[in-house]
Amino acid sequence: MSAITPCLWFDTQGEDAANFYVALFPDSRITSLSRWGAENPDREGQVLTVELVLDGRPYTFLNGGPEFTLDEAFSLQVDCADQAEVDRYWDTFVGDGGEESQCGWCRDKFGVSWQVVPRVLNELLADPDPARASRAMRAMLGMKKLDVAALEAAAAG
Repeated sequence: MSAITPCLWFDTQGEDAANFYVALFPDSRITSLSRWGAENPDREGQVLTVELVLDGRPYTFLNGGPEFTLDEAFSLQVDCADQAEVDRYWDTFVGDGGEESQCGWCRDKFGVSWQVVPRVLNELLADPDPARASRAMRAMLGMKKLDVAALEAAAAG
């Protein structure tokens, strides 16, 4: 069976990003590094790729140069058990140079987009009562960081 491994393109900060995420997520580690060789004298000896595992899933970070940048067209979603997890991940991503967006989306200091989502949101949006689901959706659309209590209150009416 083949494996699918997401590869994120960075200019030069792939190793820094990997270290940041490995420290943040459980069951995470860097598994290998490769370096640029003589074929690229401007970057010779610098990190080319970082192979890592984040929360048990493999990723590759490529230091490919400034030609491409990360944007919201690709994001990583963090499934949070409760508001405390939402707060911890959100504050870590947004703090120290990150930025808030809408509806639970933010971007960290490395340019990676994250969706920080409490597990209860999916339950509320899939509620068999369409009015409850609609109220939860409207509440979410007005938020930056998602607020579990406010989402539940909105759904309840």
